[in-house]
Amino acid sequence: MDFIDLKTQQQRIKPEIDRRIQDVLAHGGYIMGPEIAELEKALCEYVGVGHTIGAASGTDTLLIALMALGLGPGDEVITVPYTWISTAEVMSLIGVTPVFVDVDPDTWNMDPDQLEAAITDRTKAIMPVGIFGQTADMTRINEIAERNGQLPVIEDAAQSFGATHHGRRSGGLSHIGSTSFFPSKPLGCYGDGGALFTEDDELAEKMRWIRVHGQQRKHFHPIVGINGRLDTIQAAILLPKLEIFPEEVELRRQVGERYSKLLAEAPGIQLPHIAEGNTSVYAQYTILCEDREAIRAHLKKHDIPSVSYYTVPLHLQPVFQPLGYGEGDFPVTERVSSRCLSLPMSPYLSEEDQHQVVSAVKEAVGA
Repeated sequence: MDFIDLKTQQQRIKPEIDRRIQDVLAHGGYIMGPEIAELEKALCEYVGVGHTIGAASGTDTLLIALMALGLGPGDEVITVPYTWISTAEVMSLIGVTPVFVDVDPDTWNMDPDQLEAAITDRTKAIMPVGIFGQTADMTRINEIAERNGQLPVIEDAAQSFGATHHGRRSGGLSHIGSTSFFPSKPLGCYGDGGALFTEDDELAEKMRWIRVHGQQRKHFHPIVGINGRLDTIQAAILLPKLEIFPEEVELRRQVGERYSKLLAEAPGIQLPHIAEGNTSVYAQYTILCEDREAIRAHLKKHDIPSVSYYTVPLHLQPVFQPLGYGEGDFPVTERVSSRCLSLPMSPYLSEEDQHQVVSAVKEAVGA
């Protein structure tokens, strides 16, 4: 059993992927070829925004967003400690100070109740993360940002792309949305890739400059940028994937809800909680369990893969030690990171395989 099944999807759309790749090989526009603009247009329509900017990775999209806002040394950006390191790493790369707030005990996303107290006169942006497939409470976060000097909100939608918040799609919920097309993501390519989303015309133009070394036009560079372009072949692969993505989002919902129904009576396990007004794309199906290692070992004995994500939260990572945080500062994050276990998840996970996973989990907890 695969932890994430990418093979079944590829078999389903392989002829179209092959055709698309051959088109790129034929026209030779390997960098910024026509498929980039085609993909960006399709993503604008899907997310419901005016501008999409393809980029080389999800990490680069976050970096480009911060650079486009003109942030640098002395500035602070508020985010969460329960996330992949890219979220805060990009801040440190340009001298911005990450400021952490704890996550909600039910959704494991940014806790809006703790956000306002973290805002200072140095706060220049807020970066919530859509962990494991659903967005943070973007409505409340946007309201808090608005009444505190209209702070820009950058939505890290690397895991929540495809989900909705009160009927609006992740990526289009704030001033800037960012996502990743890493292969294991809900919408993934066959390498690294990412995209930015915004309604702000001026900001979109600046982000386009930054992704090509700050270049406004050929040999004219008004700002400092990076080499952050999305490869044309990756765009060509994403186009047929995007066509079936709405169906896969629905299949993910079915798999996620089936897990929750089957595991509802398992003792000592906290299941994912989808907040009111949210849908989840279940980038991962993650449970919290008291004896994680015993469950993981039992699953392994049955040849069932499982993964624990972010077991060392960002505030306890050595690289962020100078920020001055310590153990106990973010108790919910620390609880989640010490108990989280992600089970096999994909749109194509069969009911038979799900029952096998659930049976092994229940055996491990004595259910």
